[in-house]
Amino acid sequence: MNEVPLILTLRMDETSFEHFDGARRRFFPPERNLIPAHVTLFHALPGDQEPTIVRHLSDLAGQMDTFKFTVPSLRSLGRGVAYEIESPPLLALRRALADEWRHWLTPQDAQGYRPHVTIQNKVAPDEARALLETLRAGFQPFEGTATGLLLWRYRGGPWERAGAFGFNAAP
Repeated sequence: MNEVPLILTLRMDETSFEHFDGARRRFFPPERNLIPAHVTLFHALPGDQEPTIVRHLSDLAGQMDTFKFTVPSLRSLGRGVAYEIESPPLLALRRALADEWRHWLTPQDAQGYRPHVTIQNKVAPDEARALLETLRAGFQPFEGTATGLLLWRYRGGPWERAGAFGFNAAP
C-alpha cells in the first residue's frame, strides 16, 4: 500500500510558469526552494488511492478545455509573498473535486480555497513586507492560461511527478 501523500497542482502556460518560477527562484530562501512554482489544489490526497485518482483526473481533463486565470494582485503571507490567482473555472473545478473526494480531505484541504502562487515564504516578516512593497510598486495585473493538472508524490523533499493531465485546447 502506498502511504506517500499526493499533491494536485494546476499546470499553466509556459510564459506564466516561467514568470512565477523565476520570481520563486529569486525570492524564496534557496535552501527551502525544493519545488517549482505552482498553484496547489490539494495538499495531501491519499497515496493508496493513486490509481483511482489518476483515472478520475484523466477522465476529467479529457472533458475540459483550457481556461484563463487572472493575477490581480499580490498577497502578504506574513512571512512571505504570493501572487493571487482569480479564476471562476478553477474554483468550480476545485469545488467539484473537493465534493468528489470529501471523505479523503485533510483539514487543510477541506477548508476554504484561495488560489495563489507562493514566491517567498519562511522569511522574517520585515523582509516579506519589504519584498511585497517593492513588487507592488511595479505590479501590473496579468492573465495566464490553465493547461491541465499535475499530480505529485510527496516524499519529504523535491516532489516526484505521478501524472500530467492536459486539458483540450480551447475552441
